[in-house]
Amino acid sequence: MSAPGVYLSRSAVARRVDTFVPRDAGPAWSRVAPAVRALVVQADPMVPYDAAELMSVLARLAVFCDGHGITGSAGWLEPATVDWFLDVGCAHLSSHTRSTYRARLRRLAEAVRGVDGAKPIVLSASDASRPYTVGEQAALWSWATGQPTEALRCGCRVLLALGLGCGLSADEVIAVRAGSIRVAGNGAVLVETTGRRARLVVCRRRWETGLAGHADAAGSGFVFRPNAVRAKNLVSNFLARAHRGATVPPVKVARLRDTWIVEHLASGTPLPVLAAAAGLDGLSSLDRLLPHLPGISAQRAERHLRELA
Repeated sequence: MSAPGVYLSRSAVARRVDTFVPRDAGPAWSRVAPAVRALVVQADPMVPYDAAELMSVLARLAVFCDGHGITGSAGWLEPATVDWFLDVGCAHLSSHTRSTYRARLRRLAEAVRGVDGAKPIVLSASDASRPYTVGEQAALWSWATGQPTEALRCGCRVLLALGLGCGLSADEVIAVRAGSIRVAGNGAVLVETTGRRARLVVCRRRWETGLAGHADAAGSGFVFRPNAVRAKNLVSNFLARAHRGATVPPVKVARLRDTWIVEHLASGTPLPVLAAAAGLDGLSSLDRLLPHLPGISAQRAERHLRELA
């Protein structure tokens, strides 16, 4: 649907959609553009937004999903994925802008799939050591932001940021103080751990804004559950209190850490760098994670093996 008071023919809408290019379009746009355009043309007659408005927000969502491994448009409009995009991918935007994006994406999803067309994410928790998939991570973020109290929401978000963003173990999560988290001049968020595996960890970019905000809010105290007595079972007791939906996988700090490790391995982080950041004594502990690494095409494998500097 065009803007109020302006009628555009289907061919005019198609032309507007076909010529739309998002600001600062990167390489991902060429991969997602056909699916973005198809969804907007399909939804246009049934939504109260101009095609350019829909293209703008859906392009942002699609590029975000492409960068996080959700390569098919079928998963873009899942409620949990939209929540993840708005909370993590749009953290730098105002609450008003995020609300506007949410409304547009909701109406777009209704137009494309029907009001009741969205199905819950099918999750399997049978393998306790398996890293969380991208879809499961989106569901975990939706779980964290959907807790009934601010204390529970804050605790869940901190747990995800320190686990998926920094690869910390449960005892390290419990021990982190706000003073151990600092923002470098280039915007990177650094976390200093103590104990046997004392080290400096650079938080993954997608989690750094939220983690820095929680550190500021904690003042000089502990970041996770700042008012709770420190105990070895602090994380497990907290998770037992948190509400859990039927489609949310069991939250295990070890799985969050394994996910962080596997995603670094898959992205090509050098092993010495990863071992130091993870506090590993050796590489033998990575053996159990190798089956969970994504496959590599023969062409890419040949390129890796052949083209050494």
